[in-house]
Amino acid sequence: MGKRYHQIIALILAVIFVTACTSATQATAPSTVIPPTPALTVSAPTNLPATITPTIIPPMSTALSATATNSPPATMPAAEKTEGDTNQNNSNVMETNHMNIQVGDHIITATLVDNTSAAALKEALAEGSITINMRDYESMEKVGSLGMELPRNDEQITTEAGDIILYQGSAFVIYYAPNSWNFTRLGKIDGVSAAELKTILGDGNVTITLSLTQA
Repeated sequence: MGKRYHQIIALILAVIFVTACTSATQATAPSTVIPPTPALTVSAPTNLPATITPTIIPPMSTALSATATNSPPATMPAAEKTEGDTNQNNSNVMETNHMNIQVGDHIITATLVDNTSAAALKEALAEGSITINMRDYESMEKVGSLGMELPRNDEQITTEAGDIILYQGSAFVIYYAPNSWNFTRLGKIDGVSAAELKTILGDGNVTITLSLTQA
């Protein structure tokens, strides 16, 4: 009886010891349970435009071509060049004392005198040629209006064939026969005899064109 009692006591102590150890192990062992990963909710943005239009940048060659097309040209404008050429031509003709007279198919030359009347005529001709419709007067001259007034340098003159005369400041006269009056001398036709000049001018009305020769 005593031996069995001791066995029961030993069994009870063993159970208590095992229970105590188990409780201690459960209290100190780390938890191996991984908490569940929360679900992520993704919301679609609501402020994006319905359509995105891309920005197109032209290639370098296209941009350069457009710039060159709109650039003003590097050459000088035409009106300025023409004016410069005209000024140069005017300078050249103003240095000459010779004038061309075209009568039909004939072109004759004349030497202008040195006075203010001839200088004003040269200045007018430097701007362009002058055409004059002339009529025959008294079988000694052809006379027509210049269409302008020139300074007068009148003196008593007995004309010869080929003399070019200004009459009353506005009439242009070519003499092919002698006459005496108070005139302004403009010049004289070169190298043409009285008979040749009479043939060139003809018997009736005639149209002539005056121009300056290049110096």
